[in-house]
Amino acid sequence: MSDSTPLPPVRLPSDAELARDALATPLLSRAARLARWAGPDTRVDSGGGLVEEQLPAAAEALGLTGQATAAGEDAATAAATEAAEEAQADAAEAWRVAVDTGLVEILDEEEGTVGAGGNLALLTSGSPADVLQVWLDALDAAIADASVPDLDDLLDVMDEGGEIDFSSLDWDPEAEAEFLEGALANLYLLTVDERAPEGAPVPLPALAASVIVPPDVAHPTDEMMEEVSTAMMRLDDQFRILEPVGLADFRPVDESLLTEEGQAAPQAADDTLEDLERYGVVRLTPLGLYGLRARLLDAGHDAPAVGDLADKGADALLDGTAHYGPAAARSEIELWLARRQPLSAARELLAAARGGDAGAPLRRLHCQQALSLAGAEAEPALREVLDDPELGGLARVWLAERGATGIPAPSQELVFWLTVDTVAAQLAAEGNSEELVALVEGLAAQHSGFFDTAWRVDHPATAEVLEAMGRLHPDKKVAKEARKAAYKARSQQGG
Repeated sequence: MSDSTPLPPVRLPSDAELARDALATPLLSRAARLARWAGPDTRVDSGGGLVEEQLPAAAEALGLTGQATAAGEDAATAAATEAAEEAQADAAEAWRVAVDTGLVEILDEEEGTVGAGGNLALLTSGSPADVLQVWLDALDAAIADASVPDLDDLLDVMDEGGEIDFSSLDWDPEAEAEFLEGALANLYLLTVDERAPEGAPVPLPALAASVIVPPDVAHPTDEMMEEVSTAMMRLDDQFRILEPVGLADFRPVDESLLTEEGQAAPQAADDTLEDLERYGVVRLTPLGLYGLRARLLDAGHDAPAVGDLADKGADALLDGTAHYGPAAARSEIELWLARRQPLSAARELLAAARGGDAGAPLRRLHCQQALSLAGAEAEPALREVLDDPELGGLARVWLAERGATGIPAPSQELVFWLTVDTVAAQLAAEGNSEELVALVEGLAAQHSGFFDTAWRVDHPATAEVLEAMGRLHPDKKVAKEARKAAYKARSQQGG
């Protein structure tokens, strides 16, 4: 993913709604409860974690000490012990988050004493933005946690000095972090893509394949599928850690599918969607979308949200929505128009659409789309530009679509200029799409001697448009005429 390529815009609830969701997440709410539970007698070790003797009390404070039941006395005892260990592990994790997010402060490292951190008060008296910043810190901690192998594995490879011997562990910290970051970025892309069904969960095999299999590979090899299976199980472990922070709704891999080696091997070519979902599915929550977008922005990516342009000028609106899907662009424009008077908004849009630069045709196309959402009050602004060589064409289209009267007939020069401008905009927006091919065929068929006139059009993109028509038109004779016209246009422009 290129840092400079804008991502599709995301739709997010208000900060107030997101903050309420953040406060309700199991991990942050547990961390806050432990921060309030801690007192003068609470002790931590040199790493800031609760000393082992205090874990049972911490688990009890979180209500995690429910009784486990099983058939037979020995089984019941074993189950109870396992339940207690899990409860204490959850308490230890919540405490780490409390420390990492500033809900708890280490007062004296030698004594191991703690006190309430400065961020604890923000959860009750801070703004929604304050609460979300604390939650983002919790998300960072959870993602870092998910990139680390099981603690028992680390203890097995710790040397006498307490340092981890990574060379004897089949684990590369940087590679593991990069893998998870890549998977989360792809999950974000799959979620915000307008072509995907809204709210649809992503099967873990599909997410794993998006990281492992190159996008230009149509049929993955057996070796690739083995890597996908391994990656899928890594993601299964990682999302179990990430779900409590509120990042995603997650259904783990169906344990009945696991082999003796603890792996599941989906056959992507044969399995139905229902079969694939047995291999685990994940769906980002609105809070998860907010969190991953924040991380992408921090990493330098252009990750817009619908509403970002509502307070900006018309030039920013037209340039920004150039990379939006149709639904997101419409929502953004509606938000922008809602904050302005229709007539002044129309004038601002038309002024921003002027220009002879390479991006101007696409701006005019988006201006036309934005004006289509403006009410009848905008009509005077369109009539004001009827004689404008760059805007007169789109003004006539707007007025005609609304049944307006008194519209002067366009000159042939204006008709051809608008045609070149329209094709240039479509080239910039869609590239060599089927719709553009159909437009090119239609233009050549409807206008007798089209190319004899088109090459003379005084538009910066005339030669480029004619070259594209020569490339796209399926009729070789017509394509050759377009290329000749493009050559004449280049000569006329001095290049």
